Order: sequence, then structure tokens, then C-alpha cells
Amino acid sequence: MRESHFKGKTGVRRLWNALRYSLQGMASAFRHEDAFRQECLLAALLIPAALLIPVGGTERALMIASVLLVLIVELLNSAVEAAVDRISLENHVLAKRAKDIGSAAVFLSLINAAAVWLLILLDSRV
Repeated sequence: MRESHFKGKTGVRRLWNALRYSLQGMASAFRHEDAFRQECLLAALLIPAALLIPVGGTERALMIASVLLVLIVELLNSAVEAAVDRISLENHVLAKRAKDIGSAAVFLSLINAAAVWLLILLDSRV
């Protein structure tokens, strides 16, 4: 099996390519995935709020990390869905399972973010 010709890049060139591919991936997700756009809007509201809320550094980091985790899981879910759709658009039990599991991961990351924010906000009022 032959490896990708991109695997041979090293040093600054590899870092530059990785940055470019990452930005292209985020732009593609933003352009084609409604859920990612909605979660980016949520992040655009919550991350500045986390910076303004009077909590400690650890709490602030957890609040921001929980929001970023939602975006990360959504990107992975979108990648799984795109790969499954690339293989076949026909209904198949394994394709449904893969997509449902990805969706469940996003759901759990949203519950995690809500729990982190709720616990920190409730604790900061005491």
C-alpha cells in the first residue's frame, strides 16, 4: 500500500500545510454543516462570556474547553458522516449506526458543556 505524497513533508513546510488543511477543514465544515455553524455561534457568545464572568482561571478554562470540545466533536462527527456518505448513500444499518454514534457523541459533548457551565455558574454565586 502506498502512502500519501504529503507524508514526506517535514519541518516548517509540514506545519504550514497542516495549518492550511486545518483551516480548509474548518471553512468546509462552516460552509456545509448547519450544526457546526450553530455551534460556532454558540461559541462566539459563550467564549467571550467566559472571559467576562468573574470566576477563577481554572473555571474559565473549563468553560472555554467545554465549548471547544463541542466544536471538536462536531467536526469529527461531520467527518464520519462525509466518509460514510462517500462510500454509499444507500440506507445501511452500519452507516446508520456510525452516524447515530457520531450524533450521540455531539449530544454528550453538549450535555458536558451545559453541566460545566451550570456547575461553575451556580458555584460562583455561593
